[in-house]
Order: sequence, then structure tokens, then C-alpha cells
Amino acid sequence: MKKQTVSSRSPIPSNKSKRQQPERIQKLLAQAGVGSRRQVEKWIADGSIDVNGAQAKLGDKITTRDIVKLRGRPVKLAGKLQVDTQVLIYHKPAGEIVSKRDPEGRPSVFKRLPRLKTGRWIAVGRLDLNTQGLLMFTNDGDLANKLMHPSQQVDREYAVRVMGVVTSEMVERLVKGVELEDGKARFEDVHESGGAGINRWFHVVVAEGRNRVVRRLWESQNCKVSRLIRVRYGTVFLPPGLPTGHHQFLDKKEVQALKSLTGGD
Repeated sequence: MKKQTVSSRSPIPSNKSKRQQPERIQKLLAQAGVGSRRQVEKWIADGSIDVNGAQAKLGDKITTRDIVKLRGRPVKLAGKLQVDTQVLIYHKPAGEIVSKRDPEGRPSVFKRLPRLKTGRWIAVGRLDLNTQGLLMFTNDGDLANKLMHPSQQVDREYAVRVMGVVTSEMVERLVKGVELEDGKARFEDVHESGGAGINRWFHVVVAEGRNRVVRRLWESQNCKVSRLIRVRYGTVFLPPGLPTGHHQFLDKKEVQALKSLTGGD
């Protein structure tokens, strides 16, 4: 398991210095909260971004002095980069989707979030429709990308209620790794946390954000997940007193701990 430490440094360096050194376009737009790096790369690929009147290409580098347009609308990078990083945690209830638009009209987590004067909220990972628990959002797309990137191996901890007979041999297999349809996956840690009979609670840790990976790992052992709650992401825990459907902001020290976790300033 990757060691998760909380830095004792509390000040957060401000982004108020002007960005004059060229940076890859997806990095600079992500830092400005325009979107995650992955989303910016999609916009570049489909021709939605222009720089100084020419269609942007992956690998292009820009500064805040360049004229950037997203779908024909100017992006004022200098103003967006002057905003300090904000991170909030949201206690997602089951039944909400982590998407801004849904053809089926299901409720979205984004409808519950406070509005930003500048930039947009970017979700740090996702939880499926039936999963409850900790979701993080930030206005810093670069930070979001680092927290989600597989190379960072950031721990995600879940409380999971399992229906089925769970043996020590089964747990050992889950920790060593099992083959799923999209490759090998494993739990970094598994420990029992209550219940009796065929309905027992466990706390499990994964170091990746693959779709439904916790549920699929248990299903590989002929067990069914009847309830799933994310309780930790990296250095951030779901506060016990935070009701479902509510949010709270991280303080400066907590934001700095997240940045330190990914090797950032």
C-alpha cells in the first residue's frame, strides 16, 4: 500500500504569479480549471480548441499571453490562474450520477455543489449510481488529473457489505490479485469490520479507479456486494458527521497535503 502522509506545511503557494513559461496546453488549461487534462485532450482531438487563430494540436505549448478559444469562446487564462486551489468533499448518496448531463434525467451530484465565480468543479474520480460516500471536487484540473492518474497509486478505501461465505483463502486471492475482463486487479488491504453470517462488513483498499473494480473483485469470488461506501481518498476521509447530500471545503493544510501526496507544490 502506498504510504499516505499528511504534510505539516500549511501555507499554499498562490497561483497569482503570471505564467510566462510555455506549458503544454492541456496542463495549463487544467490548472486554470477549464477541464481535466483528459477532457482538454478530447477537445483538442475533436478540434474544439484554437490558439491564436489556428486549431490546437496535442503537444502544443502556450502561455497566458496566447489567445485561446474553446468552441469559439475566449478562455481568459490569466484571470483563471490567479484563483487559489479549492477542494470540497461531498457525501454522495446512492441514486445520484457523477455527470453534469444525463439523458435519463437522474439527479446529478453537480446540482448540489456551490457555484464558482471562476472556473468549474472537476470531479476527482467517480462513484457509480448505487455507491455512496466520499467524492472530491476541485477547481484545479491539474491536481484532479494527478490524483486520478494510475501512476500515482493513490489509495481509495471502501466500507463494503458482502453477501456470501468469505474464507481466508478467498481474501488471500483478492490481495494477491485475480484476473478480470480488463486485466489483473487486487485489493491492497482487506480487513473485516463487523456483521455475522453471510452478511459481513469489510474495509478494502484499492490503488486504482477502474470502473466498478471493488464490486467486480468480490463477484469474482461468487460474493455479492449489497452496500458500498467510499470512506477515504488519499489523505482525505469522509467526515462521520457529514450527512448525505452535503459538502464541506478542505482547509489550506488539507489541500496542501493532497498536493504533497502527488508531488505537487
